[in-house]
Amino acid sequence: MGQIAMQAYLKGDISSFDDDDKLDPFGKLARDLSACAKSREEGGKIGWIDNPFHPSFAQQDGPLSSLSLPLTLTNEVVSGLISQKVIEDLFKSRPKGGDILKLSDRNEEKYHLCRIDDLLLDYVQDSKSDDVINEQERTLQFKQRGVNKVITKRSKLKGLGTTPLAPMFITEANADDGTGEAQGYHAKTYHIATSGCQMNVADSERLAGILENNLKLKVAVKPGKADVVILNTCSIRDHAEQKVYDALGPYAARKRRGEPLALIVSGCVAQQEGEALLKRVPEVDLVMGPQYVSRLADLLDDVSRGHQVVATDPTLLSEDMSRPVRGHDVRAWVNVINGCNEHCTYCVVPGVRGVEQSRPMESILKECLDLADAGYKEVTLLGQNIDAYGRDLSPKRTFADLLHYLNDAMPEGSIERIRYVTSHPRYFSDRVIDAVASLDKVCECFHMPFQSGGDEVLKNMRRGYTFDSYMKIINKIKVQSPDAAICGDVIVGFPGETDEQFQRTLDLMTEVKFDNLNTFAYSPRPNTEAALWDNQIPDDVKSERLQMVQRLAAEHGMEKSLRYVGKTVEVLVEGRNPRNNDQVMGRTRQSRQLIEVVMYGNECTPFYTRVVQIEVLKDLFIHFKLRQNSELTHGPRSSLVQIFQRREHYDDNKIVAD
Repeated sequence: MGQIAMQAYLKGDISSFDDDDKLDPFGKLARDLSACAKSREEGGKIGWIDNPFHPSFAQQDGPLSSLSLPLTLTNEVVSGLISQKVIEDLFKSRPKGGDILKLSDRNEEKYHLCRIDDLLLDYVQDSKSDDVINEQERTLQFKQRGVNKVITKRSKLKGLGTTPLAPMFITEANADDGTGEAQGYHAKTYHIATSGCQMNVADSERLAGILENNLKLKVAVKPGKADVVILNTCSIRDHAEQKVYDALGPYAARKRRGEPLALIVSGCVAQQEGEALLKRVPEVDLVMGPQYVSRLADLLDDVSRGHQVVATDPTLLSEDMSRPVRGHDVRAWVNVINGCNEHCTYCVVPGVRGVEQSRPMESILKECLDLADAGYKEVTLLGQNIDAYGRDLSPKRTFADLLHYLNDAMPEGSIERIRYVTSHPRYFSDRVIDAVASLDKVCECFHMPFQSGGDEVLKNMRRGYTFDSYMKIINKIKVQSPDAAICGDVIVGFPGETDEQFQRTLDLMTEVKFDNLNTFAYSPRPNTEAALWDNQIPDDVKSERLQMVQRLAAEHGMEKSLRYVGKTVEVLVEGRNPRNNDQVMGRTRQSRQLIEVVMYGNECTPFYTRVVQIEVLKDLFIHFKLRQNSELTHGPRSSLVQIFQRREHYDDNKIVAD
């Protein structure tokens, strides 16, 4: 029966379920099949279970099975539902959020199908010596490494010889009794400076959520005067580390003047540099890798005691309760998988973002529905390698499963559009193409980085595909979803790239004709294999090749934009044009930007967050003028722009313009 129940859950067809059951198909399974009368009516809900092997519980030596459970804690609540053996087996399996485990009692008369919803993890200080850490860094230079460390005795700072000061924090626990404010100067404002990809933007929204909702801070009007400063960093671009050190300068000066400031470096540079960042800039209070975003409040508690903290050791992720402060009120980012296992020879992501960890489908759906309740109309699912979604779960699931689940479970009138980034050609599935082509909420837009057209270059990059295998994917997309936009990323000047191999990149671009292409010149990154190779390409050659792909990408982007002329397209209106409040802005399902529709005064307000139909008029189509080679320094954005200069009438779903 346990195996039958597992297969029924994994089949994932929820189209016939009631709305409540769509939110929790595992709960419906429990109500339909569970033999446990105590938990069946609550959809199998058990609650929190304490780890019997945790040091605070397991104070005795001997085999694991001999450890006695603390009957006064949470396990007493579930003792009538799950035996001690099942609880021990559960924790021995080292589960992650989203895992579903089939466990049996000693006599194997009962089987328990247990879904792990979330984990509550300790922040554990690393006990390794500096010598051991240095040896690991020397021998594991291409693998993820990190350390958790609390430095309780801080040296005086250079200059005036001041002792570093940090503010106190008003938490939810001490806000009512006033003890937080009575202890000393408490933080009131914060500033977050974000660089890098969408994942960093999403992380900054979560950090802001903790600062505002948990610690009662407000955004600083003057960033230079903020009580808490977070630099959320990116290590992808060249000279990323130096830019961080430069940005820290003014804030470090405030610390040296004795101001009570909490100075934090988070993100990929923080993970990459670790404790070395404290040695170079001792004014920094906290160095925090991306995996510790949800632990910010706990880490700041140590900072408020005058300690320095490093939190970069790999850890399992728990569900985030921070209620992110979103940067937009129509579309939102939703993380579905963190980390990457690929280890491409040019890329720092596996070393700074950690191994792949997928979120439970039910948790992702809940976040999307919370966004819908708040008025959001579009979500973008995020992952460095989103096609790997679910392969780390037990049992395994797929990204196509997630798309079907979200599309079927979203009630009508809630989320209108689902986008996602970023795919990996090595793992891209035909089922994802089918999902995009058939699911009404999933937008027809594929972001498929190819990086190079040269097979030898792709092999040296360790990408796991070829020119031909990439084109097979593209051709399938064009057959099954002919109106879809195809976007990509490319790197020129990778070590050893010959003129012939670069020409293959241009050939691939010509065959695909990308709607939008992100273009990069290769730059060596710390702790990557390719950075150590002796066949680096001269900067002038990389610059010339970059300009060539940018010109060709601009031509293709313009050609792809022109295909919309004379068509009526669906546009999600996202807001007013900040440069002209008489206009509203939006995007098509294929993510063509910028759509501008002229309105008059407040008459554009009814269209805010609405999905409307707009006819693209040829004589009003505006294109970008391509600059000469010497002036072209940035990647093109050949976006679709429409301006309607007279509006005569409109109905609920269509704008009519002449």
